[in-house]
Amino acid sequence: MKTVPELKALINGQIATLKSKKEPKNLYEPIHYVLSMGGKRIRPLLMLMTYELYKDSYSEVLPAAAAIEVYHNFTLLHDDLMDKSDLRRNKPTVHNVWNENTAILSGDTMLILSYHLLAKVPAEHLSKVLNEFNKATLEICEGQEYDIQFETRDNVKAEEYLDMIRLKTAVLLASSMRIGAVVAGASSKDADLLYKFGLNVGLAFQLQDDYLDVYGDPKVFGKNTGDDIATNKKTYMLIKACEKATGENKRLLNEWIHTAFFERQDKIKAVTAIYNELGIDKICKEKMDEYYNVAIEALSNVSVDSKLKEPLFKIAAELMNRNI
Repeated sequence: MKTVPELKALINGQIATLKSKKEPKNLYEPIHYVLSMGGKRIRPLLMLMTYELYKDSYSEVLPAAAAIEVYHNFTLLHDDLMDKSDLRRNKPTVHNVWNENTAILSGDTMLILSYHLLAKVPAEHLSKVLNEFNKATLEICEGQEYDIQFETRDNVKAEEYLDMIRLKTAVLLASSMRIGAVVAGASSKDADLLYKFGLNVGLAFQLQDDYLDVYGDPKVFGKNTGDDIATNKKTYMLIKACEKATGENKRLLNEWIHTAFFERQDKIKAVTAIYNELGIDKICKEKMDEYYNVAIEALSNVSVDSKLKEPLFKIAAELMNRNI
């Protein structure tokens, strides 16, 4: 079995093959720009780690791993455009370096390139892989639409939010693992268990993002904390606080949510104090643990030797211990 750095090198090498496309320059340069920003490569990494539970020859799965990463970065490119974000991984976003039309067209091209890579999967697995990929990509669009709707709704429920992050974030992790299992020839039962593992790790990971935006150390977390509070982003933390708040806490929380002019740090400090009083940090961590435990149980039931599963147990633990 290869180490994580070795697997990432394989992924990056496969992605680098896309750089042969250079013309028209304004179409392909933004794609190379986005893919060169780095990132954890967690989705293709999980695909390869799943694959090597059963096989150790990576050539038949590497194009699919690269396809998942290209697709993921396509979604980020279009997300940045929809959100009008200025930075991605501390670099200017594509629509700022080029323009909005270029961001749309280069993003569309990335989607097509991801299918081009997927088509290299061995023929006997291609139908299942495409069906899984199509299901995931459609669900991600559904999740994005729900996320957009939530921005203008004051009555979002926790269950709706959890379903949104399942669609928008967790399904791509889960599908990456199912595709790895399918290409490796795993049983349907194992493929389902690995999907369940990825889905629940993805849910726990996104909830941890909500938590760290309030309680994380910016030096460890990698970005400023409090942005979600400052922008009234509908996170699990805010939704649960709105559900639980009563009396003075409810009045203050509503006041901060609907106040147009405020000092950023004052709002973050005040809303965090309300979270603390309501025990929102504990509620969020309990939900994270719930998903994480389901993930670990699913992986435990996969029918391969326990030693082979150790890298997946380890990466799950690392994902859930960024700064808590």
